[in-house]
Amino acid sequence: MQGEQVDWVEIPAGVLRRGTPTDEVAAVARRYADTGVPVEWYMKEAPRTEIHVPAFRIARTPVTVRQWSHFAAATGRPAPTAPAEHPVTGVDWESATAYCEWLGERLGGVSGLEVRLPTEDEWERAARGDDDREFPWGDEYRTGLANLVDLGIGTTTPVGSYPQGASPFGVLDMAGNVDEWTSTLYAPYPGAPAEVPRTEDWAFDRHVTRGGAFRHDRDLARCARRHGAYERDLVAIGVGFRVAARAA
Repeated sequence: MQGEQVDWVEIPAGVLRRGTPTDEVAAVARRYADTGVPVEWYMKEAPRTEIHVPAFRIARTPVTVRQWSHFAAATGRPAPTAPAEHPVTGVDWESATAYCEWLGERLGGVSGLEVRLPTEDEWERAARGDDDREFPWGDEYRTGLANLVDLGIGTTTPVGSYPQGASPFGVLDMAGNVDEWTSTLYAPYPGAPAEVPRTEDWAFDRHVTRGGAFRHDRDLARCARRHGAYERDLVAIGVGFRVAARAA
């Protein structure tokens, strides 16, 4: 089973304080005005809603090049050339889903797990924990807790390189390094402001990605930030994923 082991983190059932209160969106946009992100992009986070998320498990880190290489060899896909413990990138949503299915088949006889991508709500729950923190590590942005553009590295780093940036549950790399696919197609949250777009037809893929990549600014490291994969070339540069499954 070499390459198929997953370091699972068990996320208990609980209440997710999802998104951003509508009346705070303008202040959020002002706080990150230096990034050039318009207020309309933050509106997609509104309104703040408390929702119950059932227990689930999620991988502690994104899928690595080493893990992906076993799948690539088994399915005739090209082998990635990045270092083995870096997150795999350039994975479109269909390929990420295929990996989950393959891994589930490999693990099914051992644990009966149905491996899948996390939903958007599960991803935010794993990042935020039980409160409404702005970043996985707390309310204040701190350079050096995630691989984002301010570090100037310009590429991915080995998964788990920033343990002090862990979420309350101990999940790593939920900010920076690579954007992460979820299983959720973009749609406005129920009760969203009228100006929030109903669809994002301009996106290369309308599944929501989360977390931001090494080339992104700190606004995309926020737990509430949601966006699509807008350009094929950018998927190739900085989109990866992590796996999820039902609770043990």
